[in-house]
Amino acid sequence: MLTVSLHGIAISAARGLYAEEHKLDNRFEVDVDVFINVPDISAIPFVDYTIIRAAVDAAFKQPYGKLEEFIQHIHRHLGQDFTDAEKIRVAIKKLNPPMHGQTAYAQVIYEG
Repeated sequence: MLTVSLHGIAISAARGLYAEEHKLDNRFEVDVDVFINVPDISAIPFVDYTIIRAAVDAAFKQPYGKLEEFIQHIHRHLGQDFTDAEKIRVAIKKLNPPMHGQTAYAQVIYEG
């Protein structure tokens, strides 16, 4: 199994569920892992991680409000780009979410 990862992708965007979140940038951190079944060490494919970054950037240009929508966008696009992937894992953290009390981050993860 080959795993290509891009972790700690920092995004600053005025995105969120609430109106006030569309006025000021929120900070997000995205982790992506692409898993490819490689039957033979001599057949390891090249996985261009700039494609991963481009999919994340494209998702955050959309006016989504929920982390789940960003994950769907990223996962769908990477599935189209990496058709030989056995599994793709996407994790998005919203740093310091606007809620009562101090919270480091809210996180949504999908792998499939």
